[in-house]
Amino acid sequence: MVDTAVMAETERAAAWERAVRQWLGPVRVARPAQERPFEGALASRDLGYVRVLSLRADPMRLSRTTRLVAEAPDDRLALAVQVSGRGALHQDGRGTAVQPGELALLDLRRPFSLEQRRPFLLHLVRVPGAALGVSGARARQLTGRAVPASEGVAALLGPLVSTLVAQAEGTDDAVGDRLAGNLADLLATLIDEQTLEHDHRARSGREHLLASIRRYIDDNLRDPDLSPAAIADAHRISVRYLHLLFEGEESTVRKLIQRRRVEECARELARRGRVTPTVSAVARGWGFANVAHFSRSFKAVYGHSPRDWRDATRAAVAN
Repeated sequence: MVDTAVMAETERAAAWERAVRQWLGPVRVARPAQERPFEGALASRDLGYVRVLSLRADPMRLSRTTRLVAEAPDDRLALAVQVSGRGALHQDGRGTAVQPGELALLDLRRPFSLEQRRPFLLHLVRVPGAALGVSGARARQLTGRAVPASEGVAALLGPLVSTLVAQAEGTDDAVGDRLAGNLADLLATLIDEQTLEHDHRARSGREHLLASIRRYIDDNLRDPDLSPAAIADAHRISVRYLHLLFEGEESTVRKLIQRRRVEECARELARRGRVTPTVSAVARGWGFANVAHFSRSFKAVYGHSPRDWRDATRAAVAN
């Protein structure tokens, strides 16, 4: 354990930083300037292959830069439990605030930063990536996110980590080895739970967006200016993302627009009425600017020219 309260003021910050790098891993510690002497404490205890840490200190920023990752590789992950203060976490292109009571995953295998902007207390459980198995590979989906400890596996892990911090010193080696396995299993389960839920939300969001795009296409088929760019603009997404959404679908955006126009033209051509619409009028009415292009598109879908289709379907209805 390191406690700056028993150190000379000029030695406190450097001693605390050395302890963090020694017991957490190769990280960079940056501290804002402050008038009063630095205060901090760090306690560490190994339970088998799992390390439990408790960090208390004045505001600071812990980080793993790209250069540091290259120079000092590390294959471990750390589950952080924010007890007090407020953290700002960034990793894998995502950023989030970590409030008291929330959990966050730090992957030491890649760059990250965790900034504490006020005095804080943070508990950490450091686990080798290999101990998490397949779940460790999914960890990238959970980094840069805060996990509330109010339900699911997080509701078990948060209090357990706090209890272990308080009682780890009295744990014998055999119990510690067993606890290490349990902690690794729970962390792997948390990763699976959160990433599967995220995957489900992403699929649901994608399906909802695709349904909205299809409705928009149907509502605007008669507009000759209907295009991927217009659809993307209406849904506040990029054209590139629009095309990515349709990569798993049966048709591209342009082909969907064309087919839906052809289908509506076919219905109108087959409809009986006092006035027989011309093929060109129907085509233009459903957004086709070029009649020859419409005829080719129609035949590709129905195997007949628009005129033959109109005549054949009307004759069938009349008979």
